[in-house]
Amino acid sequence: MDYNQLFEQIKAKKSFLCVGLDSDIAKIPPHLLQLEDPVFEFNKAVIDATAEVAIAYKPNIAFYESRGVEGWKSLEKTIHYIRTSYPDIFTIADSKRGDIGNTSQMYAKAFLETLAFDSITVAPYMGEDSVTPFLQYEGKWVVLLALTSNKGAYDFQFFESEGMKLYEKVLEKSQDWGNARNMMYVVGATKAEMLAGIRRIVPDHFLLVPGVGAQGGSLEEVAKYGMNAHCGLIVNSSRGIIFADRTENFAVRAREEAFKLQKDMERLLVEGKVL
Repeated sequence: MDYNQLFEQIKAKKSFLCVGLDSDIAKIPPHLLQLEDPVFEFNKAVIDATAEVAIAYKPNIAFYESRGVEGWKSLEKTIHYIRTSYPDIFTIADSKRGDIGNTSQMYAKAFLETLAFDSITVAPYMGEDSVTPFLQYEGKWVVLLALTSNKGAYDFQFFESEGMKLYEKVLEKSQDWGNARNMMYVVGATKAEMLAGIRRIVPDHFLLVPGVGAQGGSLEEVAKYGMNAHCGLIVNSSRGIIFADRTENFAVRAREEAFKLQKDMERLLVEGKVL
C-alpha cells in the first residue's frame, strides 16, 4: 500500500484509527476458549466489527510468539483473513525488530514476504544496516521507533548531545535511509506536546501514535500538534477497543468504542481541513 492509497482510506472512512490486536489469550472472552483457535476467532470478530472505521490493524507479535506454534498459526490466519477480506486495510507487524544485516533480512522476509504485512515496526538502535533490509521491499513500510510512551523512554531517548536529543537524531539521520513514502515513525500519544518539534523534522511522514485511550494519551492533543495536510497520523487503540467487554457481547462493544473514536477523528479531520 502506498502513501496515496493510505490517505484515500483516511478520507473514505473519515478516520485514522488503527486497532491494535494485542490479543492476550488470558483476557479474551471465556466462551471462546472452547473453540479450536480462540485467538483467531476473537480477532476475526473484532476485525469484522471495526473494519468499517479502521484504516489499519496492528497485531502485537509478542502475544502470538508467546504461544509457540499455536500462536504463530493464529497470527497467520489473522493476517490472511485481513488480506483476503479487507485488502484495502493497512497492516502493521508490531515486532520491533532490528539486528545486523543478515538477521534483519530474515526478519524482513518473515513479516513482509512470508506473512505479507504492509509494514513492520523496527528499533533503530543498531543503525543503518539494521534498518535498510526492511526497505528493500517495494510497497512496504518501515515504522521506526522514535519517541515512545513508556517510562523508560527517558533512559535513552532524551539523551542530548550537541543540542539534539537522541530521538531527534533518529528522526534526522533515518531520512538518509528512507523517505515519507516508505518510512513512518512511532511517537507515543503521551508525548503529544513534543509532536510540534517532531513535525519540524519530519513534516510529511506518517506517524504511528499508540497510547490513546487506556494509556491516557489525548487524541485532541495528538491532532493539534501532529496532523498535517494529508492527516499524517495513524492513531492506535488496543485495549480500549478489543477488551471493552469480556462477554458474548464483546464484538458489539468493540464496534461501539471504535465508532466513538472515529466520530472524534472525523471532527478533527474537518477542523484540520483535511476533509
